[in-house]
Amino acid sequence: MGSPTLPPAVPRPVTAHGRAGLAELLADPRRALVALDFDGTLAPIVPDPDQARAHPAAVAALGALGPSVGSLAVITGRPASVAVRYGGFAGAPGLERLVVLGHYGAERWDAATGLVSAPEPPPGVAAARAELPGVLDRAGAWHGTWIEDKGGRAVAVHTRRATDPGVAVELLRKPLEELAARHGLVVEPGRFVLELRAGGMDKGVALAEYVRECGAHTVVYAGDDLGDLAAFDAVDELRAQGLYGLLVCSGSDEVTALAERADVVVDGPEGVVGLLGSVAGALSDEGPALRGL
Repeated sequence: MGSPTLPPAVPRPVTAHGRAGLAELLADPRRALVALDFDGTLAPIVPDPDQARAHPAAVAALGALGPSVGSLAVITGRPASVAVRYGGFAGAPGLERLVVLGHYGAERWDAATGLVSAPEPPPGVAAARAELPGVLDRAGAWHGTWIEDKGGRAVAVHTRRATDPGVAVELLRKPLEELAARHGLVVEPGRFVLELRAGGMDKGVALAEYVRECGAHTVVYAGDDLGDLAAFDAVDELRAQGLYGLLVCSGSDEVTALAERADVVVDGPEGVVGLLGSVAGALSDEGPALRGL
């Protein structure tokens, strides 16, 4: 059988691994896991994270794809319940089997039950939060920065409102690393944000564990920020073990590290939603005839 033509609406991966991963997704979707970050991937980045909401077409695109694939997950640094609320995922048609792994996998929400399961918050987060105002003051980084509590499991310092957000991040990096170390935490850098949280879990660990749980043979992961690099690493390791993988970057000018490693780069959440919709359409229209791109 010759190589079939990729549906024109589906972006062609730039790597051989990516083309193989997309081909396997389209040929055998029931053995595929599609996992996505939330902020910057499904939801546009906004100055105030409390105002973030999923792209208006995200739920519909996910709902169109959900019934066709084996598993669907959102992996985020946010609390799971917040991602569910801001995403509008609860009760959405087609998302009956969606799983949201919050706090980098420390929390889990299942659409099937509507419940969140999570261990007790690490005590070091509260202690670090109490010290943060003094740390910011001593670093001379109060102007334009602000503190976000993340459900007791993490605390983040944002610099997006500072005169020079990048300079503010670098000014705070060492003091926050020292604060985190004193309380048994790690610093997770992001797009003009430094987050203090417990170590031992990241998006790569969460993704790999969920792949084992759901038994996926093909893994698609879409992300936009530095915290998603661990998930990219996990997909590379799974590929080395014989699984198929497709890495998608929700591109932006603020972070380029993912674009350099991605199989497909799309233009932010709008592009991610378009990709999801085009894959859902291809699965609906073409079925298994697309093996071997």
